[in-house]
Amino acid sequence: MEIKTEQFTELAKKELKNDRQRLFLKLIPPVMRMKREAGFGTLPDAPAAMACGAAIRAEAMARLPELLEEFEKNATANGMKVVWTRDDKEANEFIRNLAKEKGIQYVTKGKSMVTEETALNEVLEEHGIEVWETDLGEFIAQQLHRTPFHIVGPAINVPVEEVRDLFIEKIGLKEPTLDPVQLGYAARLFLRDKFHHVKMGITGVNMAVAETGTIINVENEGNIRFTKASPPIQVSVMSLEKVIPTMKDALHLVRLLCRSCTGQRLSVYVSMDSGPKKKDEIDGPEELYIVIVDNGRSKIYQDVKAREVLRCIRCGACLAGCPVWRQIGGYAYGWAYSGPMGQVLNPVLLGLDKTQELYRASTLCGACKSICPVGIDHPSLFLYYRSKDVLEDPIFKSKDRPWAERQFFRIWSFAASAPWLWNLGVRMARPFINKDARDGIISKTIGPSAGWFRKRDLPSMAGFTFHDRWKKMQNTESRGQKSE
Repeated sequence: MEIKTEQFTELAKKELKNDRQRLFLKLIPPVMRMKREAGFGTLPDAPAAMACGAAIRAEAMARLPELLEEFEKNATANGMKVVWTRDDKEANEFIRNLAKEKGIQYVTKGKSMVTEETALNEVLEEHGIEVWETDLGEFIAQQLHRTPFHIVGPAINVPVEEVRDLFIEKIGLKEPTLDPVQLGYAARLFLRDKFHHVKMGITGVNMAVAETGTIINVENEGNIRFTKASPPIQVSVMSLEKVIPTMKDALHLVRLLCRSCTGQRLSVYVSMDSGPKKKDEIDGPEELYIVIVDNGRSKIYQDVKAREVLRCIRCGACLAGCPVWRQIGGYAYGWAYSGPMGQVLNPVLLGLDKTQELYRASTLCGACKSICPVGIDHPSLFLYYRSKDVLEDPIFKSKDRPWAERQFFRIWSFAASAPWLWNLGVRMARPFINKDARDGIISKTIGPSAGWFRKRDLPSMAGFTFHDRWKKMQNTESRGQKSE
C-alpha cells in the first residue's frame, strides 16, 4: 500500500469535488450515529459503561509489558506459537517464509488493520503467493486497489454499478445485476471455493486475553471463522496493544465495540481461540501462530501522553462523528487508518514529518472524544503533536513549520498578550475582512486566509465588539444617572 499521508491536502481537495461521495457522506454518517446511539441506549448506564471501558484500557496500557508476558505464557501453554516481531519487515518476512516452507500457493484473509499497516498482501503477492481478502468490503477494496474508506465498511461508498462491473471482470459474474443481495451471493460462491482448498488462513485480532491466552475476533459475515476453521495453518496477527487483562474485561469491551461499530448489542459471530484444534475436534487449525507486531509502538509507549493512542480498539465511531471525515471520507487520509483514529495513530506510526497535515485538519470540536468508548482525548493529542513540531522533537520525527507561519504566530502571541494592541488590531483588520462580506456573510476572500473559505462561509465581523457595546451601555447609564 502506497502511503500518501503527505498528500492529504491535495487528496482532500479532490474528494471535495466528488459530488456523489459528498451526497453519500451527508446521508450515511447520521445513520451510523443513530445506530450507535440506539445500541448504547440498551445499556442501563451508557456513560458508566464507557468510563469502565476507558479504565480497562488505561489499566492495560499501564501494565502492558506485564500483560504481554502473561499472554505469551498462557497462549504457549495452550499450544499456540507466539512470534515477536519488531517491525513490518520482520512480521511480513516471518509469514512469507512460513508460507514458502509449507508450500502455500494462496491464503485467505479476514479483516486485519495491522496487516494493512504492514502491507502484508503486497509482500506475499510479490513472492508468488495469492492473497484473497474474504470480508466482502475488503474483497471489493482489494480488487479496486483502494485503501479502506471506513474501517467497518471498507467499500461502503462504492456504487453498486461499479461493484457489478468489477464482479463481471474479476469473478465471472454471469448475470449482471444491481441487486446487492445477488452481488453478495456471487462473492460468497467465489470465496467459498477458496475456503474449500485453503491451506493457510490469516486473520487479525480484536483482543488478546492475558488471563487465558485467548484471542478474540468479532465479525458479522462469518469469513473470519471460515478462515480460522478451514485451513490446517492459522496465522493471527496482532499489534501489541491489543492485550486485555481478563476475560471479564474483554467481554465488557466486546459490548462496547459492537455497539460503537454497528449499533449491535453483539455481532453475529464472536470467535474465541485458546489454541489449535485438539484430537477429538473436527474444525480448527493444526498449527496456530500469533504474530505480535511492535512497529514503533514500544517507542510510543515510552511517552506517557502519546501512549494514550494505544487504547484505541478500532471501532470507527469517531469517523462518523468527525465533521472533517464527513466532508472528505476516508481516502484523503492516505493510509490504512482514517478519521480521528488515523489522525492520532498515523503520526506516531509514520512520524510527524509525514503526517503534519493530518493532525492539523481538525476543528478541535471534541466530537471524537465524546463518543470514544475507551476515553481517548483526540483533540489534546492533536495539540500535543503540534507542540512536538514546535519543539522539533527528534523522537517523534518532528518537522518545523514554514517560516511565514512561525512569524505569524509570534506576532499573534505578542498581540494576544497585550489587550490594547489586540483591540487596535481588531479595529484595523475589520474593514479589510468585511470588504468581501455579502449580506453579513463572508464566502470568499483573497490572500493567506483564502483557504478557509473554499468550502465554508463565516459571518462578517461585527461593527462593534462586546466590550464596545458594554462600554457604550455603561456610558449611557452613567449620563442618565447624572441627568436625574
